[in-house]
Amino acid sequence: MNQSENVRPEIEVIRASLEQKPILANLLELYSHDFCEFIDLEIGPNGRFGFRELDLYWTDPDRLPFLVYVDTRLAGFALIKTFQRDGTVWDMTEFFILRGYRGQGTGTEAARQMWTRFPGNWEVRVMATNEPAYRFWYRAIESFTGDDFLETRYHQAGKNWRRFSFESRADLDQPGPRGATG
Repeated sequence: MNQSENVRPEIEVIRASLEQKPILANLLELYSHDFCEFIDLEIGPNGRFGFRELDLYWTDPDRLPFLVYVDTRLAGFALIKTFQRDGTVWDMTEFFILRGYRGQGTGTEAARQMWTRFPGNWEVRVMATNEPAYRFWYRAIESFTGDDFLETRYHQAGKNWRRFSFESRADLDQPGPRGATG
């Protein structure tokens, strides 16, 4: 057996700097392309989908942009924001892992790092028609919380959604990915 097969990749989630905004904009194009399978997105005359809220992630203190790396190679992004509903709630607004890194635990580990970095109440919303995303989030959240989460369904802007709500605690008793150490 090749020794490198036993080495787990290093997954790192870093806050994106303003200089990295073009990188995030490029990843958002790939994300939008993938998302076209579930919603009707129109590409602009410049050949880009665009993401009109992108600038807010560097100007609005309630929004934070992150890049995901696997062994120093770019692998995806996470956009989060906070809002008030009976206290502060963290919201995983957008999350994307490049196809070459999917199914390897990269997304689950990146999400876990976000949840532990920002303890408190969290929400993750998924369009009901996006079954692959639903399955991913269900497994990731279940592995993080055990079964201590709430799943609700709702209808908004003509679409059916599923919302996962859970708490990330700052203490060391927080369940982590099964089989993870450290």
